[in-house]
Amino acid sequence: MRRFTTADELRAAVGEDLGTSDWLTMTQARVNTMADAIDDHQWIHVDEERAKDGPYGGTIAHGYLTLALVPTLAGQVFDFSAWGTLINYGLEKVRFPNPVRVGDRVRARVRLADVADKAGGILVSLDLTMEIEGQERPGCTSRALILLLD
Repeated sequence: MRRFTTADELRAAVGEDLGTSDWLTMTQARVNTMADAIDDHQWIHVDEERAKDGPYGGTIAHGYLTLALVPTLAGQVFDFSAWGTLINYGLEKVRFPNPVRVGDRVRARVRLADVADKAGGILVSLDLTMEIEGQERPGCTSRALILLLD
């Protein structure tokens, strides 16, 4: 894990690949929990029998579930705890180029894209790629913006 304690350390690391998280297996239970949480029970996510004959040969995770795992997985790669408050400021360029199938293993790859001064803090831009084990195309790509406040 890469620990940052100053704005200068962050600025010096712009453009660096910070690394990858551990692998996490996408389970049907996790997909079902997401379906219940967001009231999206489309068969491609929750009907295992019907999905066997669907376009992916089984159930797939909601794209937003894959995206929702980014903070947990990316948090294994870097540490900004030296700042008093971290705020999820937003996301840019979110794409879901490849479905994450139940049973797939995913991990987050993190690259520090930019650091900018923002009123009262520092705005950090991270390029995030949710890799799928054994797949060339990722399950999700995005740029996350995190505001670090003292």
